[in-house]
Amino acid sequence: MSPGTKIESNRDAEVDVTFDAVVIGAGFAGLYMLHRLRGLGLSTRVYEAGGGVGGTWYWNRYPGARCDIASMQYSYSFSEELDQEWNWSEKYSPQPEILDYANHVADRFDLRPDIRFDTRVTAATFDEDAKRWTVETDQGDRVTAQFCVMAVGCLSAANLPPFTDMEKFEGPIYHTGEWPHEGVDFGGLRVGVIGTGSSAIQSIPVIARQAAALVVFQRTPNYTVPAWNEKLDPEYVRTVKAGYPELRAKMRGRPTGFYFEFNAQPALEATPEERERQYEEAWARGGLPFLGAYGDLLFEKEANDTIAEFGRKKIRAIVNDPATAELLCPDDIFGCKRLCVDTGYFETYNLPHVSLVDISTKPIERFTTQGIVADGTEYPVDVVVCATGFAAMTGSFDNIRITGRNGLALTEKWRAGPRTYLGLSSQGFPNLFMITGPGSPSVLASMIQAIEQHVDWMADCMAHMRDVGAQTIEPLIAYEDDWVEHVNEVSKVSLRSTCSSWYVGANVPGRPRVFMPYIGGFPIYVNKCNEVMTNGFEGFVLDGTRNSDAAPRVRLTEKWRVPVDMDVISPAAIAAKRVPIV
Repeated sequence: MSPGTKIESNRDAEVDVTFDAVVIGAGFAGLYMLHRLRGLGLSTRVYEAGGGVGGTWYWNRYPGARCDIASMQYSYSFSEELDQEWNWSEKYSPQPEILDYANHVADRFDLRPDIRFDTRVTAATFDEDAKRWTVETDQGDRVTAQFCVMAVGCLSAANLPPFTDMEKFEGPIYHTGEWPHEGVDFGGLRVGVIGTGSSAIQSIPVIARQAAALVVFQRTPNYTVPAWNEKLDPEYVRTVKAGYPELRAKMRGRPTGFYFEFNAQPALEATPEERERQYEEAWARGGLPFLGAYGDLLFEKEANDTIAEFGRKKIRAIVNDPATAELLCPDDIFGCKRLCVDTGYFETYNLPHVSLVDISTKPIERFTTQGIVADGTEYPVDVVVCATGFAAMTGSFDNIRITGRNGLALTEKWRAGPRTYLGLSSQGFPNLFMITGPGSPSVLASMIQAIEQHVDWMADCMAHMRDVGAQTIEPLIAYEDDWVEHVNEVSKVSLRSTCSSWYVGANVPGRPRVFMPYIGGFPIYVNKCNEVMTNGFEGFVLDGTRNSDAAPRVRLTEKWRVPVDMDVISPAAIAAKRVPIV
């Protein structure tokens, strides 16, 4: 079956049907959740707004889209057979190949029969008397379940700013996160791209090769590191596959949930010549591991200044026009926003038909029928690409009417910022689980690792509840408050908390400025989740157990007994008794 195939165009609505669990979303989180729930013998229905599986990789089909985690690490780890049978072709997998992988997983484990595609969940309401969730969809479905699992993704609610007079523009307007499945031919067209974040940095070089003219509207420049993407060497692939269990264990012990070379030495203890050599070597390797050149780069501003200036020197060396080069040079913390990985991005600005427009101080004024006006100048374009990102972390929750105890709306509870316990659930919403929810490592870790850890914790929790006959599980408000405070406090350790980024919702006007992911490191977080579980779900209240005095028989998926890799904790972090952050 080809990705994107519409297979649910006409079906009967499911009304008054009961399940043990309803899962919202059929991306990597929803697929694995369904697989684990089936293994527990729990009846499950998955609702997916798209026409196929894949989540992020189903929707984000823009030119140049690819992963920024090395392919051999960006995959599920729950099946050794799956590890051995799937073959990645490139160092960094392109979107079509990742989507093929998601489809392969869905078919290999026969997951499709329990998924309803082309179906958007509109409401989820907790019935306090029945202690069950009622889930409604835009296809007329109305079902109930003991558990409601949000597998909606962290970056899945597209952010399209309401530019003045957009409706007057006579050409097509695309968002990178909602790309047409049939693709877009830019041949001979004048293209305007709004934004210079990750999706823009990946797509601009590809669009430039097709377009007659390309104008990029930039509010904030970004640091990028070259991917140096290449075809995977078969011998390297065989070596990795032969040692996958060991590699997976190393990944889980790292703060980011993936493995790479890391130099714990502080940058400020090295000589300028040593730093230059180290940065050059890391640049030659490329990718996100560039931030592992020294251990204190995200702790100490003076250390970060050294790598930031190195990044700016690279930009100035690549971009021929000095004025354009300066516009492309960020002046903030290196790695404060998610570091971008590129292929020929800065070189694109040397092309004669590509231009850059600075809208940092004088934003886009309006659209016209034939173009975009900024700083009093109209730029004629035939098509507009909005690479304007997402309402990160909470946007997909906001798009569903989620109602808990006493009629409390989740949007109301989260009005001042998301509040969860461990990013897993929120007080007042029993049996509502959130895969990679706010307050968990999520976007600051390798996503599939973060997904698997959450899904396994939830499955182990549900198995325990079945063992003891518990009807509901819900965080205690005191523990939730403590966790929210901890997430906020830990964020201040890192320089990442000092920037206006989508980590704090700064890209969407009106959103509260709260650092949403947990930055304390993946293994630290995993061990906290394990501790909570093995202590009888400390911080949660289980209601309706057959024998509340009985000692809990807790199941804990063995692979998540994660040792912290002490080699990656910087001396600065140890001296300050801080948690490790990369």
